[in-house]
Amino acid sequence: MPPTVYQVQSRGIYHGLPVFPPEIRGLTAVVTGSSGISGQDMIRALAASPERWSKIYCLSRRPPAVLPPQAEFVPLDFLQPPEKITEALQKHGVNKVDYVFFYSYIQLPSDPEKGLWSDAEGMCKINLELLSNFLSALKLGQLLPRRVMLQTGAKAYGTHIGPAPVPQEETDARIPIEPNFYYVQEDYLYSWCAENNVGWNTIRPAAILGAVPDAAMNLCFPIAVYAAVCRKLGQPLEYPADLNAWETPQDKSSSLLNGYLAEWAVLSEHTPNETFNASDGSAFTWGKFWPRLADKFGVKWKTPVLDDSAYTVTYSSATKIPRGFGPPKITRRRFTLAQWAKKPEVRQAWRELAEEHGLIEKELRDEDRIFGFADNTLANHVRTAFNMDKVRRMGFFGTVATAECMFEVFEDLAKLKMVPPIEKV
Repeated sequence: MPPTVYQVQSRGIYHGLPVFPPEIRGLTAVVTGSSGISGQDMIRALAASPERWSKIYCLSRRPPAVLPPQAEFVPLDFLQPPEKITEALQKHGVNKVDYVFFYSYIQLPSDPEKGLWSDAEGMCKINLELLSNFLSALKLGQLLPRRVMLQTGAKAYGTHIGPAPVPQEETDARIPIEPNFYYVQEDYLYSWCAENNVGWNTIRPAAILGAVPDAAMNLCFPIAVYAAVCRKLGQPLEYPADLNAWETPQDKSSSLLNGYLAEWAVLSEHTPNETFNASDGSAFTWGKFWPRLADKFGVKWKTPVLDDSAYTVTYSSATKIPRGFGPPKITRRRFTLAQWAKKPEVRQAWRELAEEHGLIEKELRDEDRIFGFADNTLANHVRTAFNMDKVRRMGFFGTVATAECMFEVFEDLAKLKMVPPIEKV
């Protein structure tokens, strides 16, 4: 049997990216949730090949931070009835849709004591409505695509509930401990695509790294704020969690690399109706990253405190464990970034930084939401190790060093005037 030969390329810090045949040209894409952390970088990935993607329709309630020449913003709220969505698409001249990249997402208010996804049933209802309304609108408007890509994530493996089987593999059984909006969306997508003879792909990233003006779960922004304010106050970077979290390997997923993977998935003839994990393919721990972060911002840093009595211990309220046995999820924190961000001296330091650098946000606001996701990630003991064998076996070899990606995201946030420059000026 002759060997299979793949052609790959590098773009900046991203390596092993696919090279597509030149005859794939003149395609039309729809990117929903286009102003979000994933949608924005999906647009960037497509816009890098204007001969391949001649038109990109960007659908969301707010416009993307950056709109390439071949992209058009279509303001839409997917909680409207399908008929209204169809009308809006027709009004903007959307008469052809080759591929759909679906990133629309609503994060409902949650109980701080129970975590970001405590309203599991509500999350199922509202996020299914987003998907079903949009796909119904496509059918009404006779705009059936060749393929629909739906992004889900690590919650498909139950890692938000507690320890899950490691490594996480696409064939892992669902975790029926509580309602999961990813499962509801997937089931609807499979059924709709089968009924309408449309292909699908689902992509499952880990914690996503990207730069947008706002996002429900943006890991890099609160960390950049923390480092910048510590520099301003002449304070070292203290790690808020324990040694276990410091040393636990964690997969991260660059939103731009996820975009390249999604493009490859929908364009590859041998990948319809497949689910793929999406991770950077890079070994990462907070323990290795923390000194590099401090050095980048020109501040000192501290290791985790080794005295167990210094920590507040929280046990997951889940009565069952995703892996089926063993202790529940345990979180140990000395402080949280959400608590830190509410300190008067921190708020004043941010005001001064915002004035000095002309930042968009003059005040730290909505601390529990903005810093809560970072707090959960920094204190996480649950191992994420996405098995990338399937996607490699099928021909995608993209990779990026997670630490390099995070620093690039910090720089992108600075360009958006969300945070001060990384390097001290």
